[in-house]
Amino acid sequence: MRLRIHTSDFPELVIERDDPRMFYPTNGLFKEHSVTLNNRLGRGYYKEIYFDGIHIGHGNASLSQQTLVDFDSQYETVEMHFSLKGFSRSNNHNMAQKIDFSPCQHNIIYANHLKGTMEWNDDGLQIFEINLQPAFFAKYLPEDHFFQSFKKAIEKGSSCLIQNENNWITNEMYEIIHAIIHCNRTGIYKKMYLEAKVIELLLLQLEQIQDINTSATSSKLRKKDIDKLYAVREFIIQNMAAPHTLNDLAHQVGTNEQTLKKGFRELFNTTVFGFWNDLKMDEARKMLQDNGMSVSEVSDAVGYKNPQHFTTAFKRKFGIVPSHLKRA
Repeated sequence: MRLRIHTSDFPELVIERDDPRMFYPTNGLFKEHSVTLNNRLGRGYYKEIYFDGIHIGHGNASLSQQTLVDFDSQYETVEMHFSLKGFSRSNNHNMAQKIDFSPCQHNIIYANHLKGTMEWNDDGLQIFEINLQPAFFAKYLPEDHFFQSFKKAIEKGSSCLIQNENNWITNEMYEIIHAIIHCNRTGIYKKMYLEAKVIELLLLQLEQIQDINTSATSSKLRKKDIDKLYAVREFIIQNMAAPHTLNDLAHQVGTNEQTLKKGFRELFNTTVFGFWNDLKMDEARKMLQDNGMSVSEVSDAVGYKNPQHFTTAFKRKFGIVPSHLKRA
């Protein structure tokens, strides 16, 4: 792949990257590579792992200015793309639509010899991406009709998105991404662990796409309302301990309280506060079991001002008081 970077400070900075296929070892092991950015363009890093038809890349950069990147890739790949922070836009010469990513969004992209321009804003950029050889990806693509157009596009070699609109990154996805990035295993155990996590992450992406399409066809909710409900769900996950009313949450995504209450129950089969409470209790259980925190520390961490109220809610959820779980 060839990259040409354009900014006011760098009229044309050319970066050559090898075709990822060159890094797919056939001996069952893997290669790792990293680059560091530290100049007038900005500061950051990009780290990569290649093995058996899988490429994992993640980067975090603070850019000094808006940056345009001309790219020319000569390979075919299916990319699981996760925008963790920052805004980006890609214009591809052989794709009908632009590819825009906002923070906390993901999608799956089939790219076949893409050429075009990427635009990165200067407010920071953090991405996580997994490139799969199409043959590897095809083993896990469901037969449901939601995915048939994507399957046919891959068979024809026509670059496209698995769906036109991006989805929200869920808490489960964030946990897997964190586990992949911070994996400290080595050798064959690292390869086994990462491959399992890649498949698990792909599973969550495909399930979410199917769930959204099923909800859109089986209910009266509009696609834009479904997106807003997912946005509320993710806002709660990311701000679990912060106090918010239903009205606050509704305004956060541009809807009203009644639509939020009715739509949330229809889409997720629970109430907003029921979901919120379950999330807090599950997180509290992990803290007690894994982090060695006291009951009062956990109570405060999940947003309870009164430890006794936390204890009551915990016992209602799990049938035991948190102090007993901690001793166990």
